[in-house]
Amino acid sequence: MTERAAPSSIDPAEVAKFQAMAREWWDPQGKFKPLHMLNPTRLDYVTRQIAAQFGRDLAAPRPFQRLTLLDIGCGGGLMAEPMARLGATVTGADAAEGNIAVASLHAQEQCLPIDYRATTAEALAAEGLAYDVVMALEIVEHVAEPSEFITTCRDLIRPGGMLIQSTLNRTARSFAAAIVGAEWVMRWLPKGTHDWRRFITPDELAQMTEASGLSVVDRCGMVFNPLGWSWSLSHRDLSVNYAMTALRPA
Repeated sequence: MTERAAPSSIDPAEVAKFQAMAREWWDPQGKFKPLHMLNPTRLDYVTRQIAAQFGRDLAAPRPFQRLTLLDIGCGGGLMAEPMARLGATVTGADAAEGNIAVASLHAQEQCLPIDYRATTAEALAAEGLAYDVVMALEIVEHVAEPSEFITTCRDLIRPGGMLIQSTLNRTARSFAAAIVGAEWVMRWLPKGTHDWRRFITPDELAQMTEASGLSVVDRCGMVFNPLGWSWSLSHRDLSVNYAMTALRPA
């Protein structure tokens, strides 16, 4: 009897976009410049949420030792690498094989033992794998079925574990910033990288997350200041980029 392949929320067209840009991941002035600029703020949010949930001291040398973490849609490893340096046992998964090749090589150069896999969340769930923390950063707006993808993320979380997502709100400001600004004017990203119609409001994301059986405990905006050319966290302004944390009941 032939085994049926695990269903996938992967959108091949979206994967192809990032496969084409794979070699650019670690160029801070290249096509992923916006993520390089945003990364310290994303890291600040993620580490605070993990530390609060698991009672870890961020001032310790390797505060996330003995925690397992899955970075779904890891790209070139911009978040996976700092999480490994903080002591977490990290698995990075991406459907674009080119991303995984770049991420693996860079991790080897940095002597970081990250388990990178060219695979999908659904395939990992089918293996029965589970983690303390699942990160799905800047990915939910690129999958074919966001609600099904989030349910798969839930299946990959251990009881008492957490899901941290980040994405783009569907507002006029997000269209101006992420598409007009980043793609058309600054040309940081190729035109067509984002589809504004696929952006997800915080209420929509929270509803899908809660429907999967997770409990949303935090929403936070990531706000760009063009005058200071810097990013900051804000629990009041979620109009463009934002992150959300949810817990799986113990």
